[in-house]
Amino acid sequence: MGKLNKNNLFFEIDGIKIGPKYSPVVIAEIGINHNGSLKIAKELVDSAKRAGVKILKHQTHIAEHEMSKEAKKIVPVHTKENIFDIIKNCSLSEEEEYELMIYVKKKGMIFISTPFSKEAADRLRNWNVPAYKIGSGECNNYPLLDHIASFGKPIIISTGMNTIKQIKKSIGIIKNHSVPYAILHTTNLYPTPDHLVRLGAINDLIKFFPNTIVGLSDHTVSNHSSFGAIALGASIVERHYTDTMNRVGPDIICSMDEIQCKDLLNGVEIIFKQRGGSKKPVKEEESTAKFAFASVVSIKNIKKGEYFSSDNLWVKRPGTGEIKAENLTDLYGKIAIKDIEKDEFIKKKNFK
Repeated sequence: MGKLNKNNLFFEIDGIKIGPKYSPVVIAEIGINHNGSLKIAKELVDSAKRAGVKILKHQTHIAEHEMSKEAKKIVPVHTKENIFDIIKNCSLSEEEEYELMIYVKKKGMIFISTPFSKEAADRLRNWNVPAYKIGSGECNNYPLLDHIASFGKPIIISTGMNTIKQIKKSIGIIKNHSVPYAILHTTNLYPTPDHLVRLGAINDLIKFFPNTIVGLSDHTVSNHSSFGAIALGASIVERHYTDTMNRVGPDIICSMDEIQCKDLLNGVEIIFKQRGGSKKPVKEEESTAKFAFASVVSIKNIKKGEYFSSDNLWVKRPGTGEIKAENLTDLYGKIAIKDIEKDEFIKKKNFK
């Protein structure tokens, strides 16, 4: 479904509802972790299926259309090769990627991808993919973003390396095409050190883009950031995925394996149930309050006509007495109108 429900903030990708009132969505990104091998890509898919993944994301690269020859001069800090050769060597052909998509669908998962060029986007459109993921590098690639938004399908857009001003322009382009969207906070370092995750940016996205579905694309080496994002209100978390951390590739270090993925899927459900609410007692606590709270009791025998004071009154559990602990000092100076034995609840009919 490519339509945003404005009354209850959500949109759907092949039947999966995405929004604050629904279970958070975990996107497992195999990306280029297959190193250009369809065989390995299928092994990653098999592993993701075992982990319980519902949405699997690929990266659609056509190096010659994506980058100019100048890219051969750029070597990312976390690799030893230039970015052109990395992408060229890690890309699947059109036929291979199509076979991968069909394989993902046969496994009962949803296939989406990030196109890095107009030609890549058109390839995915021809295959009728249900949604598009926009990487942080394309967040301010307004011509490409406008082209993809014109397809009328939901867009999930990462916003790393971009300012609020740049993101607003991106969102404006998407809105012009009336397609549903979600925005993800991201730090584009592989891996991202803890002090640069900046989960406060989730709050910024909620503040500057009200009534917008937000999430996190997590490039750390654990699930902690993703859990934190869910607690802050994220509806989507995305992590790179591999079947084993023993594989080689530029994104393996910040990928989750099958065990971590299962933990993430389980954890986001737990935190989703835990988040929200307000600071007040809940009805279910009443039985606990009966024994946990305290009531005013006599701490010695009190004769009729004696004044109540700290010498003869104190507070003890349980909290089932008439006079609660918080009202102890209100009784000081009152007069007992009957004899009261030691260690009895003080009742309103006992004094004046």
